[in-house]
Amino acid sequence: MNKVMFIRQGQIVLGAVLLLGIAATGLYLKHTESKSASTMSAGVERTFHMVTGEYKTTLPDGKEMEAYRWDPGQIIVKKNEKVTLRILGVNGSSHKFIIEGTNISNEVKKGKETVVSFTMQKEGTYRIICTDHPDAAHSGPMIGYITVLP
Repeated sequence: MNKVMFIRQGQIVLGAVLLLGIAATGLYLKHTESKSASTMSAGVERTFHMVTGEYKTTLPDGKEMEAYRWDPGQIIVKKNEKVTLRILGVNGSSHKFIIEGTNISNEVKKGKETVVSFTMQKEGTYRIICTDHPDAAHSGPMIGYITVLP
């Protein structure tokens, strides 16, 4: 059995309008993305809000297990960009940390906000490491990443 489908002029117009809307949305998003990337330049300070987080579970043998993390776990900045991290201590009483490859170190305490400002001058990926939770034996690893782009 053959089926014949008829397309009305209104359906063609509606399809064209939808396609134009999709194309316009794509162009707008591309423009917004490139504008956002261009504001990541030297002289413009960006602030990242982070928190300390904790995951807990009970294993089949009844033993409790916990792990800590930074959230977000990765931030991306540009070389020579001024950066401020505002880290709120939500879980865990204290998290002393370093940013590997720099002389930056500080501590986040539960219920308090720690503010750290810096400018990364070399490209690469730097780890923000909680020295209280550096590995699985210490409820970690509590490691975040700061990626520095050219």
